[in-house]
Amino acid sequence: MTFMIEDTLRRILDFLTLGGPVVTILLVVSVTSLTLVILKIWQLLVARVGRHRTIEKALAHWTAGRQRVALNDLAERRNGAARIVWQAMATVINASPRDSDAISERLRVDATAYLAKLRSGFRALDAIAQISPLIGLFGTVLGMIQAFQKLQEAGNSVDPSLLAGGIWVALLTTAVGLAVAMPTSLLLTWFESRVSRESELLERALTVVLNPAPLVRPGQAPGGASRQEPQGMHVHAA
Repeated sequence: MTFMIEDTLRRILDFLTLGGPVVTILLVVSVTSLTLVILKIWQLLVARVGRHRTIEKALAHWTAGRQRVALNDLAERRNGAARIVWQAMATVINASPRDSDAISERLRVDATAYLAKLRSGFRALDAIAQISPLIGLFGTVLGMIQAFQKLQEAGNSVDPSLLAGGIWVALLTTAVGLAVAMPTSLLLTWFESRVSRESELLERALTVVLNPAPLVRPGQAPGGASRQEPQGMHVHAA
């Protein structure tokens, strides 16, 4: 076991020595990217992002006028979106109509803060995905400069293997840069799509909860003069 660890460390050191400081920088960047990805996956799992079945069920009950049943559906509120929707429903049931504008604004601020928390770290991942190939290309340019300097110093006694070896080492940095950027970019796209769906759900849910349809009394036509207003308020989505 100790021999395997020592052999692995030796290979890593040889690789870093071969690639130079640029590969070392890219290794640090890759570790940073991996750390951010693990933290984001953990955050999405804890927040239960994408678990919308209970929320959809509650919204169906709310639309049908069964407000208390909708509240009970979200009683556990295991994910962040469900907590916001439950808060909106409870507020609408207990609030006064004159407070509708303030309540709507507060709920949407809470939703915005929740989504902003989910999007934290996205800019860092995007920066890593964009800058990693550039760092690799920079290393390639430096390596090519060194290779041609050695070629010039050799004069007439040019060794083709010397030039080929220098170019191979130079291109190594570009390959490492792409290897860091491509998975980071793919994972960032996946994170963004998950948060985007969460945002769309919250927008629709708050619109449904804050703008309840009026209930029609039994035996009264929908176009009748008098209607029974549901408990809650009418708020136009911001």
